[in-house]
Amino acid sequence: MGGEPRPAPATGAAEALLRPLRVGNAFEETVERLLQTIRLGLVPPGDRLPPERELAPRLGVSRATLRDALAALHAAGWVEVRRGRTGATFVRERLPRPAGNCPAPTAAEVEDVLALRWAVEVGAAELAARRGPTGAERDALDTALRAAEAASPADYRRCDSRLHLALAAASGSPSLVAVAADARVRLDDLLDRIPLLAVNLAHSDAQHRAIVAAVLAGDAGRARAAAAEHVEGSAALLRGFLS
Repeated sequence: MGGEPRPAPATGAAEALLRPLRVGNAFEETVERLLQTIRLGLVPPGDRLPPERELAPRLGVSRATLRDALAALHAAGWVEVRRGRTGATFVRERLPRPAGNCPAPTAAEVEDVLALRWAVEVGAAELAARRGPTGAERDALDTALRAAEAASPADYRRCDSRLHLALAAASGSPSLVAVAADARVRLDDLLDRIPLLAVNLAHSDAQHRAIVAAVLAGDAGRARAAAAEHVEGSAALLRGFLS
């Protein structure tokens, strides 16, 4: 007999993934967790995700955050929403492929870049706050921050990189700037393979402001914590889409 389509049955792995998040970056981590669930086949193509009223509490996030994550996955081509009496969110029958013609990076390659970025950018923010930026460096940080906030989607990655390099420069170490530049080239290669998500960009802008404010205030602990939160948010998305 026909009837309303049912969600894919929960498995031990699905239960392990669809559990409360750390919620340091609720939107990004929700996207990561849903992508992991889909990519591992725990909710196969064509099957329905659990309803929002069940999924949000299982992940420990608000329904508004969950809707933002589902909307981002819909825009990126991973899920579709079917309206009507049996309306729900379904995994698409055909899932997106990585952008570009280059071979997809391995999980180990992604983790290598993320580890380098964490060490460089979190360390740079802490060092910049401990040292205290010069007047010219303060102006450069303010200019780069404003440019990132005003950037169009086409320019966002470039402006984002410039801001992080300005933070590295404020550490006072030319060697660190050189390493940061190398890390950004490798990171941007990964970021170019995933979609720009509006909610994530808004989070990034807020986190950029927090990092710069802490650096300008000379608060090394706050700068380190803000930079770590920012880096981990991007890492969650990259792991979700690429690992």
